[in-house]
Amino acid sequence: MSEPFIAEIRIFAGNFAPRGWAFCDGQLLPISNNTALFSLIGTTYGGDGRTTTALPNMQGRAPMHPGRGPGLTNRRLGQRVGSETVTLNEAQIPSHSHSARATTNGGGSGIEPSNTTSLARTAGFPPDLLYQTNTSANLVDMASEAIGTTGGGQPHTNLQPFLVMNFIIALVGLYPSRS
Repeated sequence: MSEPFIAEIRIFAGNFAPRGWAFCDGQLLPISNNTALFSLIGTTYGGDGRTTTALPNMQGRAPMHPGRGPGLTNRRLGQRVGSETVTLNEAQIPSHSHSARATTNGGGSGIEPSNTTSLARTAGFPPDLLYQTNTSANLVDMASEAIGTTGGGQPHTNLQPFLVMNFIIALVGLYPSRS
């Protein structure tokens, strides 16, 4: 295999970083030992720029090209975007409503299921007030307790399908010339 360019990143299926390479795990490196690498990546991925520089952290991240394409948002080199979990709020779900409505007028179907009729009689309601076929007139709001809240505000996983691999960056090699 040819000699890599300094700062070249490759996907590596091994569980160790080969000699002259390091895992892209965000670690800080001293600039004094990595001047060529620092001249290429600077503090794009972290470090103080005086004594340390940081390697890109590809843990749990997918690579993306910097810039802006048609219909895409502008992304700069080293920018971290996205989240592994998401909690949806009201503004992020389609507009809809959940309402329970009833009437105080008698129903017209004449069909009374026995279990509902029994419950209504035990609660003190006449069975002919349980059903209504006209859904556009004589409607009143039911108690807000009739429809409960759901969801609990917990985040859900928001990951594309993935295969775990190591990203490694060349610490030594050829210094890339500008074209």
